[in-house]
Amino acid sequence: MASPNPARGLLRRLRPPLVDRYLVTQMAPAMAVSFGVVLVALLLYRILELFNMLAESSARFGLIMTMIGNLAPHYLGLAIPAAYFISMFLVIARLGDNSEVDALLASGLSIVRLTKPFVWVGVVVAVVSVLLLGFLQPFGRYGFNADLNAALHSQWDARVQPRTFVGPGGGVTLTADSVDPSGRGLRGVFLRRINSEGREQVFTAERGTLVPNHDGTQLTLVLDNGQQFQERTRGEPLVGAFERLQVDQTFDTRNPPFRARGVSARELTLFELPERMAHGEPLEREKAAAEFYTRIVRSISVPLLPLLAVPLGMAAKRGRRGPGIVVSAIVLFLYENAIDMGQSLANLGAVSPLAAVWTPFAVFTALCVWLFVHSRKRPGETPFTAVVDQVESLMAFVRRRFGRPEPEAAAATA
Repeated sequence: MASPNPARGLLRRLRPPLVDRYLVTQMAPAMAVSFGVVLVALLLYRILELFNMLAESSARFGLIMTMIGNLAPHYLGLAIPAAYFISMFLVIARLGDNSEVDALLASGLSIVRLTKPFVWVGVVVAVVSVLLLGFLQPFGRYGFNADLNAALHSQWDARVQPRTFVGPGGGVTLTADSVDPSGRGLRGVFLRRINSEGREQVFTAERGTLVPNHDGTQLTLVLDNGQQFQERTRGEPLVGAFERLQVDQTFDTRNPPFRARGVSARELTLFELPERMAHGEPLEREKAAAEFYTRIVRSISVPLLPLLAVPLGMAAKRGRRGPGIVVSAIVLFLYENAIDMGQSLANLGAVSPLAAVWTPFAVFTALCVWLFVHSRKRPGETPFTAVVDQVESLMAFVRRRFGRPEPEAAAATA
């Protein structure tokens, strides 16, 4: 007789129970679809925002895509918990529609036991959130700010839309009515600058040419058939016409180096924030503490989401998902904004970072636990659902009283 394989026995003991595997497999497709929808919606909104912001700059399309890539950790940190909550809610609601939740409860499983696999998935999601929010997001945020600075402050190389005021640097404002396909020939040129003595100079010209130097790093503007205006210390301003004039100022096509990472606490990792909290200036310590606590709170809030999603999902059975979705969205929206408000107050030094960030977490935890305990006593019913039912009854009464009558009722009345 062959001896039992110890490795196979260990794997059998570590294998999750059938109920857990069933709930997780039901959750996985819903979470994947929800994650894709939420992430695409967030990214599309930001892409459109960036295109509108950078439409009048010389930023390349590839630079905009790089900026979106740098923002990916931030949006993944938002999309993954949101997809996790939505998938739990939909799975429990769908199981309720098919009376599977009733069957599982009747077989002796408690709501706590049904929630257990979701909590373990939440622990995994929380670890992923720590990696995203604590380490990847700070570097991505710095990269995004560096790319945005390069896009907004890139030196002018004539590849801009006509009739657009640009700032090539050095206190110069430059525009042209039209730019030829080469990107060097201008028509209808206007240039304003403040010289080294603090006096204003204005040049207008029928035509202009941007002449690059030997390595293309600098451009010199040559104007034809124009006029110039210059303030003088004493006497009337100097006004004159010229046939050809080379402006005694070059435009550097290279961007100055961006600032070092870590000027903002939001660009520091979870390992770097405690050092700023210990050795920074007083206000910088407050900002670092608020940022540190905010990231920790957002991560450890994820395993609490099943305590909210399971009761509301059970209350949404028989196709009544509307109230649960509305209540969930309101609660999570208020919680997210409470954390943001607390962090803002802590950054201003108005409130202690510990109280400003952890108080919303304590309230949210108490709410989730209270709702979950209530659902254990009366599965499928929550205090929130009762409130929403009253609102629905009131809306139905208003529709019956003041709305357009149904066709059959109108015909009977006639």
